[in-house]
Amino acid sequence: MIQLSRRRFAGALLAGTMLAGQSRAATRQAPRTPNIVTIVLDDIGFSDLGCFGGEISTPHIDALAKRGVRYNRFDTKAVCSTTRAALLTGRNGHSVNFPDVPDTNFGPFAERYDADAFRLPDDIQTTAEVLQDGGYATWLLGKWHLIPSDELEPGTSRRNWPRQRGFDYFYGFAKGWTDQYRPDLVENDDYIDPDLPSDYHFSVDMADKAMALVSAHVDNGERDRPFFLQMGMGVAHSPIQAPAEFSARYANRYRRGWDIVRGERFARMKEMGLIPANCTLPPREEDDRAWDELSEDEQLVFARYMEVYAGFIEHADAQIGRLVEHLRSHDLLENTLILVLSDNGAASEAGQRGFFEGLYQANTLTPAEQRARMIELGTVATQSEYPRPWASASSAPFRRYKLWPFLGGVRTALIVSWPAHVRTGGAIREQYVDVIDVGPTLLDAAGLDFAPTVNGTPQRPVAGRSFLRTLNDAQAPGRQRQFFELRGNRAITDGNWRAVALHDCASDTFAHDQWQLFNTAEDFAEAHDLAASHPQKLAEMQRLWHSEWTRWVGPELTPPPASFCMLAGDMSVPH
Repeated sequence: MIQLSRRRFAGALLAGTMLAGQSRAATRQAPRTPNIVTIVLDDIGFSDLGCFGGEISTPHIDALAKRGVRYNRFDTKAVCSTTRAALLTGRNGHSVNFPDVPDTNFGPFAERYDADAFRLPDDIQTTAEVLQDGGYATWLLGKWHLIPSDELEPGTSRRNWPRQRGFDYFYGFAKGWTDQYRPDLVENDDYIDPDLPSDYHFSVDMADKAMALVSAHVDNGERDRPFFLQMGMGVAHSPIQAPAEFSARYANRYRRGWDIVRGERFARMKEMGLIPANCTLPPREEDDRAWDELSEDEQLVFARYMEVYAGFIEHADAQIGRLVEHLRSHDLLENTLILVLSDNGAASEAGQRGFFEGLYQANTLTPAEQRARMIELGTVATQSEYPRPWASASSAPFRRYKLWPFLGGVRTALIVSWPAHVRTGGAIREQYVDVIDVGPTLLDAAGLDFAPTVNGTPQRPVAGRSFLRTLNDAQAPGRQRQFFELRGNRAITDGNWRAVALHDCASDTFAHDQWQLFNTAEDFAEAHDLAASHPQKLAEMQRLWHSEWTRWVGPELTPPPASFCMLAGDMSVPH
């Protein structure tokens, strides 16, 4: 039997149905309490969306930005699970047992983590739990990826599944990714195996579910009761899979290559005012190939990868548009707070050759063999990911991409739309915001807060702070400081200063790590390392990193094993 959520609110949970957890007798909220929709995209770089300078057509997301505000200094944790844990708890991932993705807790890597790793602690509320206790209906569609490996199989514990952490209803996938045409689907606490139509795509299915939930909510007389919907879209995480008509819209668009596309995006971002006029575009990384060095076969095939990637994003945008229009048709859009963000920078794992047939497997096909089959990219026949230099274009204007401590890994687009509240539609906000601030902001909008004590149990400190005031006030203070760590690589931001440490993978100490220093007020994209010219400032930032780590995490950080950390920009652990 499916267990009920451990967090109850007024009314019965109807397990195993689309309306699980809804109750007509539930306490109704004041009409001004907003509905909340968080759309968490996956592996989408800072400049991919049209409203952030990309050539990819995203008219529906752009419309949300036009009605709302865009943030150009929003940072994540450079990898998905750590970001998602921070988003849902208001705490740093390391503080809630998510220093990385659960996929890393296997084989020779498992010894790095204790028994509590990748299990959200009992002494923290999630944002969903607070909203649920406050009377909200709570629904999660799509990606969760906060489940330890020993709870993934049928018949195992469901303690760390969504319905045990504040969601009334869950429909999506349990792991970090799934095939978009043949997904490993879960409903509530069980895997399901429905008959899927021949033209099935998970993004469409997710939008259909979201609209059905909203319609049933209204039809059941719950219009005045707010809802919280989190949509964890699989886009644009590999496998990049899009209906042919969407990728066809980008035919030949990317033959000019990643170097030119990156430069064009950089120029558009300046024209849009998204990045400062004095911003310098860092050079392509030395270990990423120049487009002009590729063979004709490589150029044709690698351009096709990007066509599919762009079509994948435009297709997702169309589904977001369907949901937004559905909210409007039910007269709900005006008082719905919608956030759109990505969990980290653009994907870097596929190296210089890309993944063609299977994810996280070396691509053994020659460029000529890929060219002969490149029509298969984006179809059910392949599970592909674009070559890494495209991620550099996606994360423009920043250095590097997903998994790295540079801004290309952590900085993504953030769009906030709330028509009933936002008075400065289309504005760009320059306040520094971290993903740990999202949960407190949502609760602030709902008139709620994380409780210091729950059922007599003191809760772990909340590190995030609401940035709700910044929606209408360009002068309202943002975040001042935030630390970062992933697989031994570290960073610390303090105001305009940012220091980054790249861990020496061959060393069992941090003593040999390479530190770099940037003044982001004068160097928005981290193009100029000031470590040599400002040694005292660098030393201050190093001390600050240790201070912040001690304050929020506690135990001293130990270096990861050599096989675990970053090697030449490609990761030894898949995700």
